[in-house]
Amino acid sequence: MTVAALDRARLLVAQGNDEAAKLAYLTVLQADPVHCGALTELGALAHASGFVSAARDAYRQAVRCHPGDKTAQLGYAYLLNEAGEWAAALPHYRAALQIDRGLTEAHRGLARALTELGEDAGEHWRKGFAGHAVLRRRYRGPGTGIPLLLLVAAVGGNIPAQHWIDDRIYAVTAIYADFFDPNDPLPPHAAIVNAIGDADLCGTALANAEHIVARSTAPAINLPARVRRTGRTENARRLGGVPGVIAPRMAPLARASDLGFPLLLRTPGYHTGQHFLFVETAAGLPAAANSLPRGDTLAIQYLNARGADGMARKYRVMFIGGVAYPLHLAISADWKVHYFTAAMAADPAHRTEEQRFLDDMPAVLGPRAMAALAGIQAVLRLDYAGIDFALAPDGALLLFEANATMVIVPLPPDPIWNYRRRAVGDALAAAKRLLPPA
Repeated sequence: MTVAALDRARLLVAQGNDEAAKLAYLTVLQADPVHCGALTELGALAHASGFVSAARDAYRQAVRCHPGDKTAQLGYAYLLNEAGEWAAALPHYRAALQIDRGLTEAHRGLARALTELGEDAGEHWRKGFAGHAVLRRRYRGPGTGIPLLLLVAAVGGNIPAQHWIDDRIYAVTAIYADFFDPNDPLPPHAAIVNAIGDADLCGTALANAEHIVARSTAPAINLPARVRRTGRTENARRLGGVPGVIAPRMAPLARASDLGFPLLLRTPGYHTGQHFLFVETAAGLPAAANSLPRGDTLAIQYLNARGADGMARKYRVMFIGGVAYPLHLAISADWKVHYFTAAMAADPAHRTEEQRFLDDMPAVLGPRAMAALAGIQAVLRLDYAGIDFALAPDGALLLFEANATMVIVPLPPDPIWNYRRRAVGDALAAAKRLLPPA
């Protein structure tokens, strides 16, 4: 029964019937709760479907019951890396390499994790990427699929595009541009998606990506030359000139005091609030600076995003295919506002306010901010990008950041988020329309 159910699950995956495949894998696990293949394959399917928590549970169980399985160790380590849990990922990548010392994927994961932790990762960068800069990703659809080139950076800073590039329609070949010789032959492709999004982190990758795109006659999404102009400092300069936009002044660490206090310190190349600090007074500046990784620490003028109720607000709007799509509003007691830490689920009034924004963005933001959004979109000229901002009391737009690294995350099934489904669905559908039609 177990073998038959596992074969059925794999057939359903190949057919693209994910829901039925999940049930088939669960049938296997009912008969054998520690079946390694069912656990790892269910984990891969859950991750591909956007159910990261379920994927972690499956891989965690596989690692616990089958520590000698490299697929289990590698899959769990990848999810930890993806969540920024670098130190937790290390032993699992190392366990995978003990099983298979030539496992390229493990070297790649270790290179990223060790670098994030400030440790030497030179050997793993070489073994993971040198000579391995082209990777054919798994294709799960019928036939051969529509061939896409996905340009990415080994160092990170990439657009998470897995939620809108369907691996049952598109056969994706990823090129790690920072390790790819741009004169090497390009794999066949109907279009190029430049997923390299962080201009501050990915200079080498974006420069190589420009050469790759220039050699192709296929349409390209998010031209690398335009992405290169979206670093934090250059964006503040360019977008600060758009009417209705208040962009923060920025300075190198040595001139931080020129901005006045409070101010923010940020290490470029990091996201989701990592290495991003609020410094209230000059007395706190040395300790804050010393706590950040070595590098070109950036001092940023603090723009107060708090409303009359004392809560800080951060709006996110996506620019996709020339259209602005409201994605979310996060409301937080903390100055550092992120949706996943804003406790929106705990406050019905905050969700009601967010719903008003999603249902009628122009009415909530007002004409001045809406005109500013249009101006910013015209300056960026990206096919796929997003902006995080707040509103000033006079209706101006307080710019936090605007770039291509913004992610659209599918919503969990909890009915509490039903009011957000149309907005998220509209943005994902717009991103999918950027690709060659099936």
